[in-house]
Amino acid sequence: MIPTINNSTTRHSTRPSQLFRLLASIICVALGVLLPAAKTAGQMGTATPLSPAERAKAEAERAATTPVPNYPRLVDITGSTGIHFDHQSSPEGKFIAESMSGGVALIDYDRDGFPDIYFTNAESVDMALRGVKARSVLYHNNHDGTFTDVTDKAGVGYPCWAMGAAVGDYNNDGWPDLLVTCLNGVVLYRNNGDGTFTDVTKASGLASDSGWATGAAFGDYDNDGWADLFVSHYVDFHLDNLPVFGSGKGCKYLGIDVQCGPRGLKGLPDNLYHNNHDGTFTDVSKQAGVSDPEGRYGLTSIWSDFNNDGKLDLFVTNDGEANYLYQGDGTGKFEDVGLLAGVAANEDGVEQANMGVAYGDYLHTGRISLVISHFDIEYAALYTNDGNMNFTDNSIASGVARGTQGYVGWGDAFVDFANSGWLDFFLVNGHVYPQVDNTHTGTHYLEPKLLFLNQHDGKFQNISQRVGPALQIPQVSRGLAVGDLFNDGKMEAVVENLVGQPMVLRPRGGPPNHWISFQLEGVTSNRLALNARVRASAGNLVQLGEVISGGSYLSQNDLRIHFGLGDHDHLDRAQILWPDGKEENVANLTVDRYYVVREGQGIVSTNQAQHLANLP
Repeated sequence: MIPTINNSTTRHSTRPSQLFRLLASIICVALGVLLPAAKTAGQMGTATPLSPAERAKAEAERAATTPVPNYPRLVDITGSTGIHFDHQSSPEGKFIAESMSGGVALIDYDRDGFPDIYFTNAESVDMALRGVKARSVLYHNNHDGTFTDVTDKAGVGYPCWAMGAAVGDYNNDGWPDLLVTCLNGVVLYRNNGDGTFTDVTKASGLASDSGWATGAAFGDYDNDGWADLFVSHYVDFHLDNLPVFGSGKGCKYLGIDVQCGPRGLKGLPDNLYHNNHDGTFTDVSKQAGVSDPEGRYGLTSIWSDFNNDGKLDLFVTNDGEANYLYQGDGTGKFEDVGLLAGVAANEDGVEQANMGVAYGDYLHTGRISLVISHFDIEYAALYTNDGNMNFTDNSIASGVARGTQGYVGWGDAFVDFANSGWLDFFLVNGHVYPQVDNTHTGTHYLEPKLLFLNQHDGKFQNISQRVGPALQIPQVSRGLAVGDLFNDGKMEAVVENLVGQPMVLRPRGGPPNHWISFQLEGVTSNRLALNARVRASAGNLVQLGEVISGGSYLSQNDLRIHFGLGDHDHLDRAQILWPDGKEENVANLTVDRYYVVREGQGIVSTNQAQHLANLP
């Protein structure tokens, strides 16, 4: 603020003051003559040089927008795909339920080898009270760079007030099924294998799940060959008992009235459902030790073997509260070791607004590390897996903290857009409160996306402004799913936005690096081979990939495992570790191809890269 001038100050009429004013007048006249001369001299090339600090700042600004050598640009191809979807939203966002939806799932529902896309949708409170539903949409991949809306035929348009989605094959028939999390429970769609789905929520025993469900994940935690299901839950929210906008301590932000929650609202417990092998599930949350009796604000969840002991573990993000890392013993019992492992809170012991989860072996250590997206006064937290269920918070040391602070992050992923063989970090953002645009603080409702280049030494470089203008388009993003949509070896990113149209980002240009991809099929293991791993070796480049259900923010990535290989022109070996502990090896593979590997049978089919002339 400009300080107020006190006009009541006494003015003294003394001769020294008059002399001072006379001298000031003479100086001003002199400056009036000298300044034009200085300007003329500057125009002739003799301007005052920049100071070292000014020069460094100018060089940094140029560097921040200079294209990255040997890296593709990310272009927005949504307009050419035929995708026309609008996520419903309330302009005012007066209720927390109106701000949290927007998960997106890649699911090859017809098993033609091309990922299809499912966008979840959610009505506003006003729509819900009037009985108006929001339409979620399934898009079929046409193999030519375009998609067709097949929602009505598939029967998946109106599951509920939808939050997110996860993919799993609950009945082990080889066809991927779709689970949708809702404001009032879950909906399980059985894939009928003919392009249609059947709602089997009640028949499967999942209708008893009636709370606000958020991040779901399938995984065979007891190694019986059937995928079980975990569902995290958020807050106790009911349309017949709505919190009053701006009414309490948990309903303020930077001094303005905003939606209430999650602080101040009651949290809900989580649920683990054991697969009974007959199309039904049984709730085993309490006996397994994952019921969340404290009712933390659960969001995203993933299954993975974090300590490489052959037994599945479970990670759950909790908004504003300590995360859970449940270590599994292989028999169906779990113990929360999040605090001891170093992932419950940040390195200062502070619990953060944990939302989305990116997972991957970004350091080539053979261990799955995590990045968790957070609120704007925080930063994305990078937890490096050191082995033996120990993690180190390398958010600051890696450079990720500095580049993500000030944004509200949601969907995130480790992804190799350049096929270099090293995983970069991608994050989508968007604020929770539409009202922040009125605070005049530089905080905005619509925010850009962020991309961090892996430096191969544990550090990341922020290249968000150096890969084309698409990432800088401000949006209110939520879900993110990555996968090779067009089977040409390029990894696309599908972003679902809370407000308006989604965005499909595609790498363009960059070096002609090689790649290889694996689709795994379980036989004695669960049919989708969830949590199977591939260790791919090409010379001195050794990478690890895992088939994971759920993750990001309430979203589902392509279940195929993709490896960039740089300039390596063949793969020496792919070592496959199936969920039941058996190992299988295939060797000396031609690159730039997709391989389907069936448990115990090796490679059963190979497909070369697709080349589509109409793709950018």
